[in-house]
Amino acid sequence: MNLNWTDAFNNLVPSLLQGVVVVLQTTISSFLIAVVVGLLVAICRLTQLKIVKYFFATIVEIVRGTPLLVQLFYIYYVVPLILDSILKSMGNSSANIQFSAVAAGIAGLSINYGAYISEVFRSAILSIDEGQKESGLALGFTYYQVLWKIIIPQAFTNSIPVLGNYLVMMIKDTSLLAIISVSELLLRTQTYASQTFETIESYTILAVVYLLLSLPLSQLMKLLEKKMKILH
Repeated sequence: MNLNWTDAFNNLVPSLLQGVVVVLQTTISSFLIAVVVGLLVAICRLTQLKIVKYFFATIVEIVRGTPLLVQLFYIYYVVPLILDSILKSMGNSSANIQFSAVAAGIAGLSINYGAYISEVFRSAILSIDEGQKESGLALGFTYYQVLWKIIIPQAFTNSIPVLGNYLVMMIKDTSLLAIISVSELLLRTQTYASQTFETIESYTILAVVYLLLSLPLSQLMKLLEKKMKILH
């Protein structure tokens, strides 16, 4: 078996570097949206309005109960058809909604991770001592002032280590975006390997690139978690 590492490195790595930019842009955008979605869903699930609470609980269970890959397919291929049908039923016969692959990928990652992050925030909020809420109310704050000014900042701080782990997971899950034609690392590697038949070299380099992206971030999260334990 003759392996051509030099050609694979020289030809594939420049393309993968461009893919890294796509991965980082997609990950950062998706993660920020997922954090906002997760926080809002967590707050809605803690509301006193039962219909709101159960509605968002059901949505979370649906998202968590279906694979991310299926959700990406659904958002990219099915949702535009549904929106087209709705618009045409309203008299807009020229409707032709399409999502870009990147937009669909960001939406899929944001919704999927938002559901999981909502559980992180909900648990963190519930873990805050009830006495702090009572003290805030005794000082004249409204319930929502206590929530936003006292409880949520502490809950967010306590959630940082778990959020860091989700960020690392999201970087790796961007590889699923290849299935809807996002030109990230896996799709670029598949294209190169199919053209050159340098399969071993291509996917080995791909694995190393993912390790170089995720391992330093994982170590940073571990250090952050240790530092937060010391502060507590």
